[in-house]
Amino acid sequence: MPGHIHFHPADAQGIARVIISHPGKLNALDIAMWRDLRAGFDAIRTQPRPPRALIVQGEGGSFVAGGDIEEFPRFRFDPATLADFHEEIVAPALEAMLACDVPLIAQIEGACIGGGLEIAACCDLRLCGQGSRFGVPIAKLGFPMAPREIEIVARVVGETVLRELLLEARVLTAEEARLRGLVTRVLPDAEVAADAWRTAQRIAELSPQAMRLNKQALRRFTRGPTSQRAEREPHYAYAPSAEHREGLAAFNEKRPARFLDPDDPAR
Repeated sequence: MPGHIHFHPADAQGIARVIISHPGKLNALDIAMWRDLRAGFDAIRTQPRPPRALIVQGEGGSFVAGGDIEEFPRFRFDPATLADFHEEIVAPALEAMLACDVPLIAQIEGACIGGGLEIAACCDLRLCGQGSRFGVPIAKLGFPMAPREIEIVARVVGETVLRELLLEARVLTAEEARLRGLVTRVLPDAEVAADAWRTAQRIAELSPQAMRLNKQALRRFTRGPTSQRAEREPHYAYAPSAEHREGLAAFNEKRPARFLDPDDPAR
């Protein structure tokens, strides 16, 4: 049975979901799923009213257990097709996630292995259950991690931890992942979904403009410091915006802020 990536539209609170589903394979990613992941996140970037928060989760109690190994013989034994897989399919999907200005919350249950770890690394917050496991034990399969994917994962876990994952083929427990800074917090397995939802609700109540600008600044930060003021100047264009004024007015008036969409009739 082929796998699917389901992009569920935002609800009334502005919370959307991406559900990774590959029944019987612990949501292992096949080529079509990588392509769907890229297409879905590219579409979010062009939406006139994008979600305020987006939960990324696996179906059936597992996040993602890696790639669909049954497909591997089709492309892994030729340098050209192998390069195409990593450079034209996997990396662009991950980069589409990184380019998303919506806060991404990884709801991690069960296995978060290989490509699953890469997807989680593209999320802003990573919430996991005590039974979750994290790793990239692909050396056991006789191959290394692709260069662009190393860059993406190292941005989150750091070089020291990534060397441990790749060179020892270590699979970390949830608590080990937390201690290494890989996850935001660890919860009882039965509480992960509820905590992800509460987190999304908190984010959805905040300024979408602030979220978008924070994510853009964080992307620039990962590329290195911006040395020239002229390069930083556009960041401050939010100064006269309605959301900026509303946030400060609400604080001074001791009331909750209401960050409404521009075309919301309640505005």
